[in-house]
Amino acid sequence: MQRLQGIAVSPGVAIGEALVLDREGFRIPRRFVARDAVESELARLAEARRAAAAEIERNRDAVTRELGPQYGAIFAAHLQMLNDPQLQQELEQLITQRHYSPEYAVSRTLRRYAKVFESLESSLLAARAGDIADIEKRLLRHLLGERREEIAHLTSPVLVLAYSLTPSEAANLDRRYVRGFVTETGAAGSHTAIVAEALAIPAVVGTGPFLSEVSGGDLVIIDGNQGLVILQPDEQTIARYQREAEQQRSLETRLAALTELPAVTTDGTRIHVLGNIEFPHEARLCRELGCDGIGLYRTEFLYLSSDTVPDEEDHYQAYAYVMRQMESKPVVIRTLDLGADKLAVVAHRASDEEPNPFLGLRSIRLSLRNLPLFRTQLRALLRASVLGELRIMFPLISTVMELRQARMVLADVMEDLEEAQIPFRRQLQVGMMVEVPAAVIMIDQFVEEVDFLSIGTNDLIQYALAVDRSNKEVAGLYSAADPAVLRLIQLAVRGARQGNRPISLCGQMSGYPMYTMLLLGLGIRQLSVPPAAIPEIKQVCRSVSLAQCEEVAARAMALEHARDVAAYLREATRKAVPELVV
Repeated sequence: MQRLQGIAVSPGVAIGEALVLDREGFRIPRRFVARDAVESELARLAEARRAAAAEIERNRDAVTRELGPQYGAIFAAHLQMLNDPQLQQELEQLITQRHYSPEYAVSRTLRRYAKVFESLESSLLAARAGDIADIEKRLLRHLLGERREEIAHLTSPVLVLAYSLTPSEAANLDRRYVRGFVTETGAAGSHTAIVAEALAIPAVVGTGPFLSEVSGGDLVIIDGNQGLVILQPDEQTIARYQREAEQQRSLETRLAALTELPAVTTDGTRIHVLGNIEFPHEARLCRELGCDGIGLYRTEFLYLSSDTVPDEEDHYQAYAYVMRQMESKPVVIRTLDLGADKLAVVAHRASDEEPNPFLGLRSIRLSLRNLPLFRTQLRALLRASVLGELRIMFPLISTVMELRQARMVLADVMEDLEEAQIPFRRQLQVGMMVEVPAAVIMIDQFVEEVDFLSIGTNDLIQYALAVDRSNKEVAGLYSAADPAVLRLIQLAVRGARQGNRPISLCGQMSGYPMYTMLLLGLGIRQLSVPPAAIPEIKQVCRSVSLAQCEEVAARAMALEHARDVAAYLREATRKAVPELVV
């Protein structure tokens, strides 16, 4: 059994067989083959070995001609390893005696060899681990016929273990079969992490290298509460996690009773708990869980989950579905929050890679630079506004000029629709995200320009602490409990109150019960959370008084370090709602 510590980005526990994807996207199939298929599988392995040997020989000869025999000797050594009788015998025994698939036998055996070389004190011998990995990839490539298995097309439950998953890959995971995922790279607050929460599956990212330790079909436990990944767990560990999973199911059953009940504190303060969604189908789940509306619909996933740029009708159909699901409840739809690099990938056109995309052409900046794209989305939003209480929100606003430009484009699109006699609701509310420190500092000006505000803590943490939320090297510095972040939230709430404008909080922070008392104590009365978190956040609200929350906030604000704040909030929540704190 081996334990790996990563970053917990989506809670829950999952136990199941691994589906392993390396950097190149190779999937190692299930480990066993039928008894009557052994001969054909041995033949497949032999053919793959012959093809790999021929490839190595061509590389050896070409390199020898171009660079000399000393470099060609590298491939000669690869050929010698590949043709080693002991390796051949071991692979064949795994297939004939244990009925392992050739892919699994190759992966298991060569990764074990590589691990032995890596452990040797001799740096020269340790370097040979890379040669073994190269042989493994060659054999797998020939066994798999150069194909990449699509993780969107699964037929049995798996846990996905990968070097990385892009937001679009995560968005296309089939929730019927993918019970959780782990990635070697990644950080809290990334778009991939956001998608994991939306899918409501346990997820851990940023574990560091581990794929060489596991093969397809191995039993794995993903602990999305603690950020733990357990490879090949023993029976005692499996039993413990099965009990924990059963306790979680029991809690979910008890919390289901809150569906029809409002989130009201014990001293009578009404808190509005809304849903964060990435995909239209989540609106129905939010409604079933008793939300007060949609506080954040992230429309960029229309782009990230498709190979083509969505047109106006694509936008409209998505928004219309959400509006109909929510009926008369408010729906806040955020305009595109996407970087130019990601848009270029979807549009299949070249893009100059930005040295720091988080500080570059993204979000409202991209929309104002690409007006046809922006106008298409605004037209669809306005058309859908007649279906209910739709509100438009602009992301990453940092200057009053940006906000005014966005509102001017919106007004211009309204005029176009009027001329075309296309119905829309002119008096809809327009708001902005507060997710950069500049917006907090200038909030007294912004409140004069908008109908409502929403604090986006994912980006606010990133920009306040100068931490790239997708960089695992600095992931430890990214914390919603940092005193600087708490002060920014406090200033934003005060500014909104002074300007008589409602303000909500819709970042990942809002979905964690340990922060609920703090946020209520700071003056937040609207929380927009992932669908799965709606019952838990309701339960916290209904278990505490506003006076308790204000005391918790005051004590938390007096602490100097993020770790102390987090520890205090966790303990305060444990005392108030013990069943929600792991």
